[in-house]
Amino acid sequence: MISQIRTLLIATAFSLGLTIPAHAQKHLEKGEKMPTFSLTDQNGKTYNIADQVGKHKLVIYFYPKDESMVCTKEACGFRDMFDDFAKAGAIVIGINGGTVASHKAFVDHYKLPFVLLSDTGDKVYKMFGVKNKLFMSGRETFIVDLNGTVVYTHAAMLEGKAHADAALAALKAAK
Repeated sequence: MISQIRTLLIATAFSLGLTIPAHAQKHLEKGEKMPTFSLTDQNGKTYNIADQVGKHKLVIYFYPKDESMVCTKEACGFRDMFDDFAKAGAIVIGINGGTVASHKAFVDHYKLPFVLLSDTGDKVYKMFGVKNKLFMSGRETFIVDLNGTVVYTHAAMLEGKAHADAALAALKAAK
C-alpha cells in the first residue's frame, strides 16, 4: 500500500513538471529493468543507452567528480581491466554531473578507453535512484544484462577501485 502511494505521488509530481530530489527516488534494484536515457558523451555526441541493450552487457558506474582522488582510482581500475570487461562481453560507461569538457579532459589525461556521459541535471542519477553521500553525488555501479535487466549493484563511496574489481568478479561469476 505504501509503495503504491509513493508511486502515485511520484507520477503526480512528474505530470505536474515537478522534480523529485534524488534522495526521494526509488533505488533501481537487481531484477528490475534499466530505464532508457540519452546523455552527451565526452565528445559532445548524444549517447542513447537503448542502442546498447541486446548488444553488450553494460557496466554503468556513477561517480562524483572527474580528477578527484577516489574517482580517478575508480576510472583507472576500469581502464586497467578494460580488456577483461570486453572479454566478458561488457562495455563500461561512466556517468556524473560533470561537463562534456571536464569528461574529455579526464578521458585524455588518463587514457580512458570507455565513454563518460554528462548528467548535468542528475536526470539519470535520479532514474537509477543513486543517492548523494557526504555532500557529493553518489558512487554506485550497476551491471545490466543483454535484456536490459539489472543483475548486480555495488555501492561503496570511498572505495573507487573496488567497483571495477567487484563488477568484473560479478560478470565472471555470471557465466
